[in-house]
Amino acid sequence: MKRFLSLGAGVQSSTLALMIAHGELEPVEAAIFADTGWEPPKVYEWLGWLEKQLPFPVHRVQRGNLRDDILTRKEGTRLAAVPWHMVMPNGDRAMGRRQCTKEYKIEPLTKKTRELLGLVPRQRAKGVLCEMLIGISTDEAMRMKPAREPWKLHRWPLIEKGMSRHDCLAWMERKGYPLPPKSSCIGCPFHNDDEWRSIKADPVLWADALEVDQAIRQQPGMRGQQFMHRSCKPLAEVALSTAAAPGQI
Repeated sequence: MKRFLSLGAGVQSSTLALMIAHGELEPVEAAIFADTGWEPPKVYEWLGWLEKQLPFPVHRVQRGNLRDDILTRKEGTRLAAVPWHMVMPNGDRAMGRRQCTKEYKIEPLTKKTRELLGLVPRQRAKGVLCEMLIGISTDEAMRMKPAREPWKLHRWPLIEKGMSRHDCLAWMERKGYPLPPKSSCIGCPFHNDDEWRSIKADPVLWADALEVDQAIRQQPGMRGQQFMHRSCKPLAEVALSTAAAPGQI
């Protein structure tokens, strides 16, 4: 049975990759990084550094550029839905469907895995052919899901070792490695305010997020107004300062 690593280039999957390189986990055939095209530059810089530390290849796969696809959406065209925060015509709040992870992350990764296994399109596999190692730690165990494909098994080595995200950071520090940046799209609607403040600190990233936030307000085919920030306000108008900033306790 072959073994692969799903590499998101964040803290947990990067720790897994380096643990494999140190012989603390079983070797893998390769790692696969599914690129949405909308990660912060620091993630791509980190991935370039990480690749040089690993004894196995890293395959970068991409379905398209999520940001460009969002901005060029036209009436009648289909786009993998991003779960934007929405205000409906009656004033109710809702959250859009989440298809971006499936179509820009999971499906390209699955397609590449089949290719590495020697399976041609639509070919049925006989039995379980591989394990996919996934970087989920104990503090996010609710994200664990079995593989849908009968030819693949999911494994979560960090869960098996009882490691949290904090444990991953501590492991990286003990080994003398720099700490990875958070891996997520620049305009991800699941950002908390700490993450938005980090993006706002970079004028280029902030301008990027503001442009897309404004563009999604009234997208073709959507019933409600869409917003990146959970407050359902334009991102430029959201107060992102902490309580400590104006001197409050």
